[in-house]
Amino acid sequence: MTSKIAIIGSGPTGIYTLKGLIGRHMPLAITVFEREDAPGKGMPYQPHINDRAMLSNIASIEIPPVCETLTGWLRRQTDPVLQDLGIARDAIAEREFYPRVVLGEYFQAQFYGLVREGLENGHDITIRAGHRVADIQLARDDAELTITTPDGETVREVFDHVVLATGHDFPDTTETRPGYFVSPWPAPALKSIPPVSVGILGTSLSGIDALITVATAHGAFLLDDQGDLQYQPHAGTEGFEATMMSRKGILPEADFYCEIPYRPLEVCTEIAIEALIATHEHGLLDAVFELFRQELALADPDYAARIGLGMLTVETLAEAYFSERQTSDAFVHAARNLAEADMNRKRRQTVEWRYAILRMHEVIARAIPHLDEHDLKRFHRHFKTVFVDDYATVPHDSIRRLLALYRADKLDVVAIGNDADIDNQSVPRGAVVRFEGDELRFEAFIDATGQHALSARDLPFPSLLRQGVINGAVTRAGLMSADGGMVRTGGVDLDDAFRPNFTDNLTRNLYCGSISFLLHKLPFVQGITSARDIGVVIASAILASENEAERTAA
Repeated sequence: MTSKIAIIGSGPTGIYTLKGLIGRHMPLAITVFEREDAPGKGMPYQPHINDRAMLSNIASIEIPPVCETLTGWLRRQTDPVLQDLGIARDAIAEREFYPRVVLGEYFQAQFYGLVREGLENGHDITIRAGHRVADIQLARDDAELTITTPDGETVREVFDHVVLATGHDFPDTTETRPGYFVSPWPAPALKSIPPVSVGILGTSLSGIDALITVATAHGAFLLDDQGDLQYQPHAGTEGFEATMMSRKGILPEADFYCEIPYRPLEVCTEIAIEALIATHEHGLLDAVFELFRQELALADPDYAARIGLGMLTVETLAEAYFSERQTSDAFVHAARNLAEADMNRKRRQTVEWRYAILRMHEVIARAIPHLDEHDLKRFHRHFKTVFVDDYATVPHDSIRRLLALYRADKLDVVAIGNDADIDNQSVPRGAVVRFEGDELRFEAFIDATGQHALSARDLPFPSLLRQGVINGAVTRAGLMSADGGMVRTGGVDLDDAFRPNFTDNLTRNLYCGSISFLLHKLPFVQGITSARDIGVVIASAILASENEAERTAA
């Protein structure tokens, strides 16, 4: 009997899972559920979610190929298609950053390519566009899905394996109060903001995207006679000005050139990290940090000396790492950093300390699920921010747009510290931000702090919660704990195949690949490469289970 597999979500995680399932082996019946009308694009890349000016945060060379690479797909498009996408044929390059909507078109084409390949390999593949999975209930041998069809009908269907690949979760209503937006998406909603003072919480690419969406509603970015990007406001938009805010009041740095595939690490290797995991029930984070220090000092001795690396700890590293930016004017530093990044790209020159931190984040991530409660809190509070800043660099064009808005006297960046109060109740529109004895008033306010980590209680399937199979992630208690046992923290408790851990006599063939539920224990699983990694693991687990079932039946 052909096994039935449900993939809930047709974005990157669902696509890479599908890719892993459609090889030449026993036939499978795969159903892909997508609540949007256009399957295969993924929520972050849907055209109705994004403004065309919003750039992706990943260079084309970093996107794991599905049926083909992004640049390969672009090069075989016709000139009219490229023109519609806003891409010049001679500008197609492996290290280029493209608009989010372009990635949506690419992934949709790859999705349908996988479907064709799967059908040719003997699988039965069904796509349910406009269908929302409202509930999941586990039984001993299978799982029942409650599905809402496009016409509002409720149907139920049983599957042998269920994959949650729901990805990003954007609110149904963005403007929750007049002029107060809880998310920069859907971006078209921001176009309604009149030319007024706009506050944007967050300075990452999400915040930049929100800013550019509003800015292009009230002006245009144009090249001057010297080829420099300038911002030209529309007539009657004198009241438009924006303030970006974050705890530190700094801007992200420009994407830096580095060697891909990565050079191997010398000290902070997977083998070294695994050895520490095996020998440190407590104190693991400090042992990992020592490897980090040794690797960084070896990679770039001058940088290590400049920040005093030998004297730094988990708690003091971030202060030294961010010191230069926090003591400089944000826009002066951004211009200087952009010039450096541009030159390094032309020379194919790598800044070794940046490259070392970038390579280490994926290796050190292996230790995070093994930290005790005390060290896990230390990691999230102090150490994580350095890695996130290093890998969350932004496209050069994003920095150029910020500098153009700054030169047009339309943009400021403010540090609001850790204890800012955001008040949207005492004003008729927008919000008031109070911090460190100061106060800023905005007629429009956008929370652009990005996708937040979710926990078990946030899962949108009531039967799974009622059955008690979705629990908070488990962490070893700290050394000073009274019982020395295990404690539940955030996130969802999953095994190495992303299956929920529970003891009830119910099917284990439920796989949680939804990234927002993984961030607490796997803090770096964001983006397309993580979606590929998750999809590979889940598909391999499903095929292993099917092979085992086939052997047992024989």
